[in-house]
This record gives sequence, structure tokens and C-alpha cells, in this order.
Amino acid sequence: MNAISPPLPLIPENAPFSEAQRAWLNGFLAGLYGGGTGDAAAPVTEPPEEEFPWHDPALEMDERLGLADGRPIKRRLMAAMAQLDCGQCGYLCQTYAEALAEGRETTTTLCVPGAKPTARKVKQLLAEAPVVAAGASSAASGAAIAGAAAGAAKADPEGVAVRVLSADPLTEPDSAKDVRHVVIDLAGSGLSYLPGDSLNLAVRSDPMLVADSIAALGASGEERVVGIDGIERGLREALGVADIARPLDRTFDLLAGAATYPGHAAALRRLVDGEDDAEPDCPDLLDLLEAFPSARPKLADLVRSLPMLRRRLYSIASSPRAHEGEVHLCVSVVRDVRRGRVRHGVGSGFLGRHAIAAGPILASVQESHFRLPADPRTPIIMVGPGTGIAPFRAFLADRAVGGVRGRSWLFFGDQHRRTDFLYGPALQGWLADGTLSRLDLAFSRDQGDKVYVQNRMIEQAADLWRWLQDGAHFYVCGDAMRMARDVDAALRRIASTEGKLSADQARDWIVALARQGRYLRDIY
Repeated sequence: MNAISPPLPLIPENAPFSEAQRAWLNGFLAGLYGGGTGDAAAPVTEPPEEEFPWHDPALEMDERLGLADGRPIKRRLMAAMAQLDCGQCGYLCQTYAEALAEGRETTTTLCVPGAKPTARKVKQLLAEAPVVAAGASSAASGAAIAGAAAGAAKADPEGVAVRVLSADPLTEPDSAKDVRHVVIDLAGSGLSYLPGDSLNLAVRSDPMLVADSIAALGASGEERVVGIDGIERGLREALGVADIARPLDRTFDLLAGAATYPGHAAALRRLVDGEDDAEPDCPDLLDLLEAFPSARPKLADLVRSLPMLRRRLYSIASSPRAHEGEVHLCVSVVRDVRRGRVRHGVGSGFLGRHAIAAGPILASVQESHFRLPADPRTPIIMVGPGTGIAPFRAFLADRAVGGVRGRSWLFFGDQHRRTDFLYGPALQGWLADGTLSRLDLAFSRDQGDKVYVQNRMIEQAADLWRWLQDGAHFYVCGDAMRMARDVDAALRRIASTEGKLSADQARDWIVALARQGRYLRDIY
């Protein structure tokens, strides 16, 4: 039986504070005292030595750059990034910016979520700092390629071999999405993880894209070439481990230099400059080879210009206590049709369509700050639409094994309940047995007006505010560019309406939640 908790310390109503100030202080005390559990106050995390106020994906680029105005070039470059720390560039936002500013990295198009606006701004900022940028060699130089290889090796640990056992659909066949439940065998790998961690996986290029690129080059695929990592392979294998879905500036430069038709060279230069009307837009290697048939560099040079595929990072959707010897992922297979050809996401397409047949792949675990509270009596609020459900399935599975029946509240949403209710039976089961206290659903296209998780939060504003005043930890997982900023805005609105806080006070309250470790985001 649980011990009776002492009362939560509260600011008395006759204290010399306004109602808004008293609400803010009571929320702060709730975080310190763990929702009235009687435990010793947890230490509040000190702010970093240097503040990065622009490091927030909810801010627009102009706002971020304004906050970094007057700072050194490396900080203004950081403000131009998408602020997701997603790892797709092989760095974090801060370290990518520093590598560019110091000339250790010369490719300005690595920020995938930032896309063309970030690439253009980065080039502009570097052009304004010629002394800093002068230390970098040209994008196509051997020094740049060698430096990129060294950076890739440092950012990409070898990992251990694991096997994908299954990649079963979670969505119905008539869904607009293709979401897979991926099961990976950890037997003999030595890997261990905790709920909230992520898995780094070495993926491979689409074999059809590899085959078609080889055909466009007029090659057999057996030619021996040396990649950017210095390893000699057959051409087919080399393209399989290179990022041919998103070539870098140095590949465009190489093709432009090899083009025998001046119009092809000029068009390739426009692509390097990121001009909006340049064609083809968002090209892969095959697009370039088909669009510019006069651009045929030596195979060895072409392969050396291509970046190695970066590891893909996925939130883990399982608990080691509930799924011994396995790790589970929730992966949405990205599918797009451009220029009459079907394209699949590199990582998601590999896991959903090719990984089982591919045999062993390298994996490593990335530890996360995304953790359940140490005291199971601390309330938790989880917001995870779509594949953002992954870490919360792990949380709930772990709590179910441990028999934890603490206060837990999940907001989940997707397009249609019938086709897209990911892990629906498991969630309903946990709700029935008390592992999950509350479940609010938002299926956006099941009614005339679209309804999202942030709308459900506003509908439940009074209860949400009470849970947060009781010391609840608030978790968000999923899309950073839309969902996460909308959820953040909803949380601020709730602080204003229910806590009677001004806009500045609501912002400070959310900052305090984050510094107490009570507002955690796993967004991408």
C-alpha cells in the first residue's frame, strides 16, 4: 500500500503576490516536490553557460536570426538551422554551425528539415564572413571530401549487427499512410536500452534506385571504386551505402565540370545556388543523370563525391521488460511521386520494404533525456500523434509490467480512427486495466472540421492545468515543424487562461517546467 503523502507546499492566498504570480510559484513548487510525494526536492538544472534563445523549432527563421544578431558567425549560422538536433546532417545544430564557421565542413546543404531557406541563408552568412570561410577549400576539393569522411566517421559509430525480424503494417490497406511495426532481434548483440531511448540504424539505398543509376551511367555495377570512406567496393555496393537520394554540392560541381553541353553546366550551377526555379527540384542522383546526359564524370570521381549514408535515428517503441531480446520501432514509410517516379524515404523505405532481406545491419542505442519520472506516483501527460506514439507505447508497456497504476494521460491523434489508430488495442487494454488513466483521441478527418491533439488539450484545459499544478511531467513526441509548435502554443494558452498568466509569465513558466525536467520533447 502506498504511503500517505504529506501535503504539497502552496503559496497562501494572503501572501503578497498576484494571482498569476501565485499560480506560477505553486507550479514551481509542485515540480520541486514531485507532486506532493514527500521526496526531497530535486535539484533544478542550472542553465548552460551560454544561452541559445533561438534554439527553438517553434520560432521562424527571421525571429531566430534576430535573437542571434550581433553574435559571432558560428552562432548566427546556428540560428539559421532548423533547431531540431535531428542528426540527419551528422552533427547537432550547434556543432554543424561551428564546423561550417571553422572551415571543417564545407557542404552548406546538410540541414534536411531547414531545406532551401536554410541552405541559402547559410551561404549568405558565410559570404559575409570571408576570413572565416577562406580556410575552407572548394566543395569539390579533395580536402573537403577527406574532411567530410573524417566527420562522418566521428559522428557514426560502428555499432553491432542486428536483424530485422518483421515490418508489419499498423495502418489498414486503405489508409493514406503506410506505418510499420518493426521488430528487431537483439540476440547476441549486447545492446541494452531503456524506455525513451532511440535506436541508430545503418540503412542502405533503395536497390531499384541503385540499379537504375548504374544503368544510366552505362556501367555494369561490378566496377571497383573507392568511396569517400576510403574503402574499395564494387560500384553496386558503393552506391548502396552512399546517399544517392540527396547528393551534395560537390556532386553538382563535379557533374557541372564534366558536362560537355554548356546548358547542362549552367543548370547544375543553378541547383548548387539553390535557386527556386532550378530544375529538377529536390533531385536524387538518377534525376541528375537523366536530366543532364552530357555530365558523365569518371565513376571513381563520382563515387568519391557522394556522402556516405547517415545513420537513421528512431524513437524506441518497446520496453525491455515487456519485450525481452527485442527492440520495436514505429516507422512511417515515406512515399512520394515526383517526375513520374515513386520515391521512398531512405531510412523508412529500407526498414519497411528491404531490411528483412538485407540481412544483418549495424545498430547502436542513443540514450535519451526522455525518461519516466523516478517516482511512479508523479503524474505524466503524453502528447504523441502519429508515429509520435512510439516512446509512449514503451512507457506504458514498462509500467504495465511493473504494475504501475499512477496518473497517466495520453493525447493521440491521426487521420482516421478506423485506419490509423496505431496500437489501438494495446492502448484500450491499458486504459481498461488502469495502466493508462485517461485517453483523449483526435482523428482529424473523421468529421467536418479537423481536430488535432492541441484542440483536445484546449478542451481539457482546466484538468490539464490541475495536473500540471500537481507536478505532472509533460511529454511531446512527433513532428517539430507543425505539431510541436501548436502543442507549445496550446500549453501557453492554457497557462494564460487557467493560470491567469500574462504572455511573458506563461513563457517563463514553460521555461521553468523545462529546467525542472518536467517539459520534455522528442521531436523531429
